[in-house]
Amino acid sequence: MYPYIPHTDKDVEEMLKKLGLNDIEQLFDDIPKDVKLNRELNIPKAKSELEVRNRLIELANKNCSLSKVTSFLGAGAYEHYIPSVVNHIISRSEFYTAYTPYQPEISQGTLQYIFEFQTLISELTGMDVANASLYDGGTAVVEAALMACAYSKRENIIISKTVKPDARKILKTYAHAQSLNVIEVGIDDGITDLNELSNLVDENTAAVIVQSPNFFGIIEDLEKVSEITHKVKKTTVVASVDPISLGILKRPGDLGVDVAVGEGQSLGIPLSFGGPYLGFMAAKKEYIRKMPGRIVGQTEDLDGKRSFVLTLTAREQHIRREKATSNICSNQGLNSLAATVYIVTLGKKGIKEVALKSTQMAHYAFDELTKSGKLKSLFNKPFFIEFALKADKTTEEINQKLLENGIIGGFDLSKEYPQYENSSLYAVTEVKRKDDVDKLKSVLEGIL
Repeated sequence: MYPYIPHTDKDVEEMLKKLGLNDIEQLFDDIPKDVKLNRELNIPKAKSELEVRNRLIELANKNCSLSKVTSFLGAGAYEHYIPSVVNHIISRSEFYTAYTPYQPEISQGTLQYIFEFQTLISELTGMDVANASLYDGGTAVVEAALMACAYSKRENIIISKTVKPDARKILKTYAHAQSLNVIEVGIDDGITDLNELSNLVDENTAAVIVQSPNFFGIIEDLEKVSEITHKVKKTTVVASVDPISLGILKRPGDLGVDVAVGEGQSLGIPLSFGGPYLGFMAAKKEYIRKMPGRIVGQTEDLDGKRSFVLTLTAREQHIRREKATSNICSNQGLNSLAATVYIVTLGKKGIKEVALKSTQMAHYAFDELTKSGKLKSLFNKPFFIEFALKADKTTEEINQKLLENGIIGGFDLSKEYPQYENSSLYAVTEVKRKDDVDKLKSVLEGIL
């Protein structure tokens, strides 16, 4: 088959003639010979569309799809049921081809769903304002920390070790480049050590960052964290939250939290082998001028019709560089639309139902897996949809055996927390059935 190259030999000849050249290689004469490759690229010859398609299918089949196995792996990304209407809406061409609104007021459709997304996130978190939006949960934590430093003009950031490890790593990378100090608080039976936190918070603290439910799935005492933190004025409490958990837990805004961030993947976005995902941020109104990203507002046009405008945008492309708070440029448009459709479809009762059913299934799994005594609970604290169990064998060995039985096991905690040897973090959501848990129990007991 003829390779897909749009220019014919005649086209190339005419272009070269227009340029006054005889050969394509003359286009590259300004590049020194000693930096050129001076050989053919080591790549296969052109293939037909059919051949390329078959090769890609062959590679894709090497992935372990959830249609083939049952997964109990969470650790920041979760399998939830996604109503079919979500994919139907975001697959419409006017949505999936849209990018960030560079000429915002003519992008009324995009601005409207961003506005709706902001409103829903504000209501879900109990905050005054939300932006749209951030790359993922990890960068949302970082952006909140940077905002707190700008707000207080301080350089110390305190973060709990119960915050997911990838977020803490991203924070340290950003902080190093901005000469900020990251101080980690230890763990006390699976939650933030509040005594240590109380000793660390001082006049140099810009932000205290916790996660609830935390990386181990345990619910933190956000009210107590806020009380400790707010003993020092202009110190920001940042809570990273699972949006589904807010169907049954108190909202961070009702617990004294100043800024709520999180990963929005649970809101109608598939696992997709790791992304793209969606970060969100909501805050009290005094932070609005320091927030990254963009904020869409509602107004009326000349005819008195409801319309939308890009009210605030803190990117250096739109305002003076020295006043910019972030170079966040993509609002993860398609993902924020998916989250919006998901929340609206389920509504308040639906999200509560998802949260309750997930919690019930997780607690059923915990009770069944610990019943024989072969697996022991690592912590003794209330949890949401994840729980940590300790065994007499390594997690690597257990997970390999589970995979041979069509099950993806829990996250190996020793990879990020060396003190928790032979310990796994299991996640159970509303999509799991009693039969799935019973099979996991049976296979695990056979392994152990």
